Amino acid sequence: MTVFVKIYSWEGPRICESEIRLKIGDRVVVTCEHFNELGTVVADGQENCLKEKEQVLRLATTRDKEGFLEKEKEKEAALKFCKSELKALGLAMKAIDARISLDGKQIIFIFTSDGRVDFRELVKNLSLKFKKVIRMQQIGSRDEARKLGDCGVCGRAMCCIKAKNNIPSIPTDMARVQQIAHRGTERISGACGRLMCCLAYEAQSYREMLEGMPEMYSSISTVDGDGTVIEINAITQEVKVKLKSGKYLTVKKEELK
Repeated sequence: MTVFVKIYSWEGPRICESEIRLKIGDRVVVTCEHFNELGTVVADGQENCLKEKEQVLRLATTRDKEGFLEKEKEKEAALKFCKSELKALGLAMKAIDARISLDGKQIIFIFTSDGRVDFRELVKNLSLKFKKVIRMQQIGSRDEARKLGDCGVCGRAMCCIKAKNNIPSIPTDMARVQQIAHRGTERISGACGRLMCCLAYEAQSYREMLEGMPEMYSSISTVDGDGTVIEINAITQEVKVKLKSGKYLTVKKEELK
């Protein structure tokens, strides 16, 4: 049976306070913001070190691992009930996932919503049903796509899934500098509805290639006369110019005056 667990990493080589040496592949109990969770050590190095609120408590026991599998089965039923309650109460929320603490005393329901929602009645119903502490955690559309997982238009796993920590912000300037903003939002947006994360990969390279190039629709002088820039090709380092005479001309960067 394949089980997807929350992934953690640990700075290594290092011995934690309990004098247990951790190595890649170890299953560990991690103390998080609300309760303990089961994790797997997957990497060494400062780049992937744990957040301040997430610390390795101890190595996972057989009981921990078996308990985790049981909680994974329980959470499916909990999530199904939560979705039915959302529908019954008419709340504008979408339940994405549920997490049950290792000790079985708490459940966190993860949801998305376009705005603020009064879910007090929902929490009351969930508490009565499961007899546990109920917490609600709202996430954004990009985090939803990351959690659900899928392939991008490139055929590979979505970039947000591969991001180790926080997903970087993707401003519209990244699409503009790569001269693809004109394609329309639907063609440069990912499954989450936001600008695709992969726009960040080449943005800096395009900024460097565009240094010294004229702005779009700016007036420039060429050997054949004055004209207006109507197209810029950062890769070939060329601009297309419409001369005042009506003639079109392609000029290399080094030929610009």
